[in-house]
This record gives sequence, structure tokens and C-alpha cells, in this order.
Amino acid sequence: MNLKIKNMNEKYAIEVLCWKYEKPYDFYNTVLTSSAILELVTYDYYVVFHSDEIIGYFCLGIPAQVPEGESLGVYKEDCIDVGIGMKPEWTGKGYGSKFFSLILSFVKEKHEEKPIRLTVATFNKRAIHLYEKFGFTEKERFIRKDVEYMTMIKKAEQ
Repeated sequence: MNLKIKNMNEKYAIEVLCWKYEKPYDFYNTVLTSSAILELVTYDYYVVFHSDEIIGYFCLGIPAQVPEGESLGVYKEDCIDVGIGMKPEWTGKGYGSKFFSLILSFVKEKHEEKPIRLTVATFNKRAIHLYEKFGFTEKERFIRKDVEYMTMIKKAEQ
């Protein structure tokens, strides 16, 4: 599996925003709007390709945080926040480790001295299992709009 990372652009953003997930992952479905496109092309968003197909994307920094978490203080530790999304047709088929490994390598190359933090909905057991395989551990839990989230941290390697 040959994966490569590219910067997000408007064409890629439109494709990603049109992805539709089955229940219970439909929670991650988005609406294609000009403001959604603007966010993806303005902030640190990237796409991951396999051959000529986008199989996922990720973001770094504030866009990877859940807003209510900030007011509750769960993001006070100095970390690099990472948010990921995989194309629905590629989820649950064993590609997550390779996909996530590439993203972690990219992040470590740019931010090697900082711990990496993820925020995940606690119902998303597949994602949590993947993150635990890579050494992430639960840090804090909080609720936003009746959904429980948790932050997970992987300490910077010495």
C-alpha cells in the first residue's frame, strides 16, 4: 500500500465533505458549505492518497479539538492535537494502522518534541482500539451535546 500526503485544497475538501458514513459513524457526516470548505483549506488540513484516490484526511492544532473541551480545560497541556478521518469505504477493513502510522510519522517529523493528543467520541471503539495500539492512553473525558468524548495522549519519545 503506497500512501502519500498532500496539502488540502478546495477540490479535495469538497470530496471529503461529501463522504457519508453508516450508523453509528454517521455522527461524523458533514455538510458541504462554503464555510466548511474554507476551514479545510485555511487551517492545517491534509489528505492521504492511495494511488489516485483520497482515502483519508487529517488536521493539526485547534481544528482537531472539540470546542467544549477548551472551556473545560482538557486542552491545557501543551500537545499537538491531531484529528483524522478515513473514507467510509476504507474503514473497518484493516487499513487503519498503515494510514495512522503515516500520519504519526508526519506529525513527529514536524513536532517531535511535543506529545500528540487526539479527541475521540467514546462510542468509536474501532478508533480507540487503533489509538491504543499506537501507545495512546486515555487522559480526560467530557460531554458535548449528549456525546461523550475522551482525549488520548501519546508522550513524545525521548
